[in-house]
Amino acid sequence: MADMLLAEFGPEHPAFAGHFPGDPMVPGALLLDAALAALAKRCGVPYEALQVRSAKFLTPVRPGETVRLAYAESPAGLDFQLAVAGAAVAAGLVSVVAAR
Repeated sequence: MADMLLAEFGPEHPAFAGHFPGDPMVPGALLLDAALAALAKRCGVPYEALQVRSAKFLTPVRPGETVRLAYAESPAGLDFQLAVAGAAVAAGLVSVVAAR
């Protein structure tokens, strides 16, 4: 699998104000958005050309944790995994479809 730095969401990120006060974690939608943007850029396709086939969130990502993206081509599309300190936090499958 190819591996790349995805993002670090600092404690000042606006998503933490409501997700969840007293127990902040990066929203899954924010993680997925960052992964899609990185995959689109890496593959040279528009963001809109990617379709999420599956996504599973395994462990919460906390403020300040560095998230890495690993991906590999498969017959079904691009398998991806998000990890913090080497431990999987999310995984899924994305396919490239015609841009609208």
